[in-house]
Amino acid sequence: MTNAPAAAGSLNGVSLRRDAWGRLVLVDVAGAEHVDVSPVRAFPLTDPLGGVAIVDENGAELAWVPRLDAAPATLRAQLEAAFAEIEFVPRIVRIHRVHSATEPSQWDVETDRGRTQFVVKNDDDVRRLDARRAIVVDSHGIRYVIDDTRALDAYSRRALERFL
Repeated sequence: MTNAPAAAGSLNGVSLRRDAWGRLVLVDVAGAEHVDVSPVRAFPLTDPLGGVAIVDENGAELAWVPRLDAAPATLRAQLEAAFAEIEFVPRIVRIHRVHSATEPSQWDVETDRGRTQFVVKNDDDVRRLDARRAIVVDSHGIRYVIDDTRALDAYSRRALERFL
């Protein structure tokens, strides 16, 4: 074991960088490079700033970051950039219409990425995450998050409350 100082933006001597092809590379304490690693949030919806595992192409954990929000700034920026490339979780900002005479229900919503329509197979696919946040899962498995149900307009809140 060496007493060399940890690189800036490293955590316990482990650091990340991008190679010439844009792949994420983890450099471990021994200096070994692990190419094409992926970060995985432990609790992506309920604690997105919590623990992050860095795994290899087979899913084996190579490193653990206990809290993303407490990681060194450089490491946190690299992880957040990687998440931006792989995560797709649109945020619902308004519900225009929900047709739910029978299951499945058809939703017409405005998200942070624009207006869209989707089908929700059953009422169990709409649920609270906590006192403020909710999640809607469409028939294709796409998760739509509502960050603050209280921030929705009156119609959107009424439409959502029928399912919660």
